[in-house]
Amino acid sequence: MFSNQLKWRLYRHASFWLCWYLFQVYLYSFTPSPMLAVMDFWSRIQVNLVQSFIYLIPNMFLAYGLTYWTIPKFILTGKYARAGLSVVLLFLLTGGLSALVSLTIIDYFTHLLFRQYVADPQLNHMPISVRVFLAWISGLRGSITIGGLAASIKLMKYFYEKQQQALILEQEKTVAELQSLKAQLHPHFLFNTLNNIYAHAQDTAPVAADMLLGLSTLLRYILYHCNAPLVPLKQEVDMLLEYIELEKKRYGNELEIAVQVPDHFDSLMIAPLLILPFVENCFKHGTSNVLERPWINMHLNIKNKSIHLKLINGKAEDIISPTSGIGIGNVRKRLELLYPHRHELHIIEEEETYLVNLSIELKDLTDGVNDL
Repeated sequence: MFSNQLKWRLYRHASFWLCWYLFQVYLYSFTPSPMLAVMDFWSRIQVNLVQSFIYLIPNMFLAYGLTYWTIPKFILTGKYARAGLSVVLLFLLTGGLSALVSLTIIDYFTHLLFRQYVADPQLNHMPISVRVFLAWISGLRGSITIGGLAASIKLMKYFYEKQQQALILEQEKTVAELQSLKAQLHPHFLFNTLNNIYAHAQDTAPVAADMLLGLSTLLRYILYHCNAPLVPLKQEVDMLLEYIELEKKRYGNELEIAVQVPDHFDSLMIAPLLILPFVENCFKHGTSNVLERPWINMHLNIKNKSIHLKLINGKAEDIISPTSGIGIGNVRKRLELLYPHRHELHIIEEEETYLVNLSIELKDLTDGVNDL
């Protein structure tokens, strides 16, 4: 019913306006205006077939103005004062449009097709002010009715989609928790073992000991902090830097990497492990396949509660596109569910480079986690 596929959207809109059109023809044929009262029933149906069709112009103007302008831009964003002003403006414009089509297009077709009724003295000598008022009201009252109905459907669709997103998130969280339970060892055993290996490796293999320490930090973050819907942005960035340091130790001097991150993160919060898959791809599909002078450039900045990430890495010409992998597909899905209309992701793949541009509008500690 609320499918966003173009075919079903067109069917819904066409059915909606067809039903409204037939209802208008039927209604005003039984309750005619003063101008149509002198006609017999079948003549009124003929007139209303034309008039109701033309009045669809102001009807659609108001309905689509409310559903695609007022509701998404003002009501759903909490700007209720602006929403009220936009509704008043749409009413005024719809009334003016109704009067315009009534006194031009409808009058023309009425004179052309129903001359015998237009010639009636009751219709011919009606003051222009009365005609303008009737034209204003005729289209506006119907437009308000159908506009309110369209707005109700739009809001119902919005809350239905929000409910579905919440269900999908809950299901994915359950699946992720089950997979995590299957894959992980008992945390105490795991960290104790890593600490023992680290203690033994400090003297004989200091580089390996440092890598174990970094791995332990990463695992601790993933196991103990990533269960929350939001984590401090600083923690997430620190985890990324720790991961990058681990990878740098693998490549030694062969890897050319430049990382720029801000000094202050304020109190911004982010969903955990959203950025990591992009950084992982830099190493997995970039440095591990580029044989000569692998390189990575990462730039992260913050502006007006939004983060902007730019990742560039070199890649081999014959590499399989990382955009087709499961990891990036999952991140795209998480971004759509967690940050709808609050993120932009652009991935540009060329022969020798791979570029990721990601912007996310974040929340701070005072905003809470209700939207997630």
